[in-house]
Amino acid sequence: MKRFSTVAVSLVFAAIFAVSASAQTGVLKVVVINTLAFDGKDGIVKYTNAMTALDKEFVPVEAELTTMTTRYTNLAKELKALQDQITAGKVPVDQSSAQAKADEYATLELTIKRKQEDGKKAYERRQGVVMGPVLQDIGKAMQDFSTSKGYDLILDASKLDQAQLLLAFNPVKVDVTKEFITYYNALPARTASTTTPK
Repeated sequence: MKRFSTVAVSLVFAAIFAVSASAQTGVLKVVVINTLAFDGKDGIVKYTNAMTALDKEFVPVEAELTTMTTRYTNLAKELKALQDQITAGKVPVDQSSAQAKADEYATLELTIKRKQEDGKKAYERRQGVVMGPVLQDIGKAMQDFSTSKGYDLILDASKLDQAQLLLAFNPVKVDVTKEFITYYNALPARTASTTTPK
């Protein structure tokens, strides 16, 4: 999880105070939406489909890493057994075979680390390509939703909660997450939910 920065917290408070100052003559309508609820069975269909497609792209990478990790774990057990044999001195150990296993173990450790780093970078790049248009569309729809409902400010409940800024609120009056998800899912398609890999 990303940490909510001090700058972002300051911006939230600045926005609240700016809207509050401009709304001195009327009632300020502030609501929250929990963006974590966008993904899943009861979430935003387009968002969930895009995340599912993105995750599916990386199944082969995960499978390869799982296979390599299993081999790495098994090699660790074999090397421990060989070390125990050497320590006990009861059974002769083939030194060249033991060295080959140790070399494979060390090489595999580096390979796994590199593949994890490369996979993470590739996932983040694809996430921007696949999820970017969907998130922009959701942002535009949220602005339209805010205007149509007369909300002065919509805050992300999940980010406020992560920053420990959301101490208490009346979910019946303030949380409009389900309402927004229903609103968004009813909109006609405006963006492709997935982008095919190159």
